[in-house]
Amino acid sequence: MAFAEVSDLEARWRTLSESEAEQAETLLADASAMLSRLVDVDSSDAAQAELLKIVTCDMVKRSMASSEAIGVDQFSITAGPYSQTQHFAAPSGDLYLTKMEKRLLGITSSYIGSIRPRIGDSDD
Repeated sequence: MAFAEVSDLEARWRTLSESEAEQAETLLADASAMLSRLVDVDSSDAAQAELLKIVTCDMVKRSMASSEAIGVDQFSITAGPYSQTQHFAAPSGDLYLTKMEKRLLGITSSYIGSIRPRIGDSDD
């Protein structure tokens, strides 16, 4: 189940062509699958559902916006005394989460714990 639909992405970004809409549908499903593994989804939590929709759309928007620059990390152009440089946020078109999105969804990457060593055959 996708957390967002193509119409949600278009409302947050721009109107997509037919081929872009097909690509977006696949990416929305991929992003939703990724988030499903990272978040304990509560189907009764409307606020969480809205955040999942927002984050899913943002992930796909970043991926699609950089899809024309696959493999390109930086782009520069110079004409006379003027120059322009662009750095691409996701040059490979990967789906990823920002730190803020992780915070919004309650995803933490740190874990502190301990394991009690077992020495010999004792059960102590």
